Amino acid sequence: MDQSLFKYEVVAEDPKTHARAGILHTPHGDIETPIFMPVGTKANVKGIPTETVKDLGAQIVLANTYHLAMRPGADTIAELGGLHDFMNWHGPILTDSGGFQVFSHGDAVKLTDEGVRFIATDYDGSHVFWTPEDNMDIAMKLGSDICMQLDQCPGYPATRKFVERAVELSSMWAERCYKAHTRDDQALFGIVQGGMHLDLRLRSLKHLEEVGDFPGYGIGGYSVGEPHEVMFETLEPLVSEHMPRHKPRYLMGVGNPTTLVRGVGCGIDMFDCVLPTRTGRMGTAFSSQGRMNLKNAKFAKDPRPIDEKCTCPVCTGGYSRALIRHMVTQKEMLGGILLSQHNIYFLLDLMRRARQAIIDGRYAEFQAEWMASEGAADF
Repeated sequence: MDQSLFKYEVVAEDPKTHARAGILHTPHGDIETPIFMPVGTKANVKGIPTETVKDLGAQIVLANTYHLAMRPGADTIAELGGLHDFMNWHGPILTDSGGFQVFSHGDAVKLTDEGVRFIATDYDGSHVFWTPEDNMDIAMKLGSDICMQLDQCPGYPATRKFVERAVELSSMWAERCYKAHTRDDQALFGIVQGGMHLDLRLRSLKHLEEVGDFPGYGIGGYSVGEPHEVMFETLEPLVSEHMPRHKPRYLMGVGNPTTLVRGVGCGIDMFDCVLPTRTGRMGTAFSSQGRMNLKNAKFAKDPRPIDEKCTCPVCTGGYSRALIRHMVTQKEMLGGILLSQHNIYFLLDLMRRARQAIIDGRYAEFQAEWMASEGAADF
């Protein structure tokens, strides 16, 4: 497998933190890091047209392998020209393995060394068996720029024995994914697991490095119920002291602003999460004043934009807090769509400013200013 189409270039490193700015080169365009990646689970960022997602500043979007494999199916997407044509998104795309969604089926899941058997209770109740090879076959048919290995993501809390078994299984599956993946125009990332145990994280990383030359690494198994401080106890040393400098580092499933700012300080390059759109549909906005619940009655007669410091199309387009509150409380779909757009822009802009601070050599100051601001009260 030739992965030479994918190269990660570090262009600046902050002198006081582990933050770095980089460029990830892919067949569908370059990605400037650090970057937040909006999630288009079922081939669309929910409620937002593709052109709008691009105009908000997104450089890369995600799609979900499990959901697309179930409907409309990987073969159908391949017949229609692949995921880029199907989604009408012609920039870089990352597809996760679908493993997190599979394991969320709880008692309907059975694990073996060979693969995972589950019942698609959220679809037609069919019994499905996936091996790592099956997973790679689906990923290659979808044709994203970056795909992820099949792994087991343990929740929190979990016994050390359970997490250790998840690391063992994920490591075995990483090797099989690496051997099965043959598409040169698609990067396969390995995933570091290990829960809140640094030694298991390092064991996982060591095995991935022994398996082969993965062009990048996902970091899974965080933001699964643990307190944020517990996460950073192992995340910071893992990333800053042990992960390869010349490979992109992707913290999976994390999307609140403060965790992004702290994650960048540790040396994380890529983030994704459904949080900005999911919370937007529920009436919640990120802002420089912290998280805002637009359902709150105090906004009923507030003529101001969501965030007076924000330059997104919603905040500069004449939509007041009062109007958005009205739409959200009356269940008008535009309210959630506007909040989703604002939240995505907010995170993309936060990462743009973070990148510039790294290039300017002042990321430590940027992070300290954020942590001292009202915006840090975001969860």
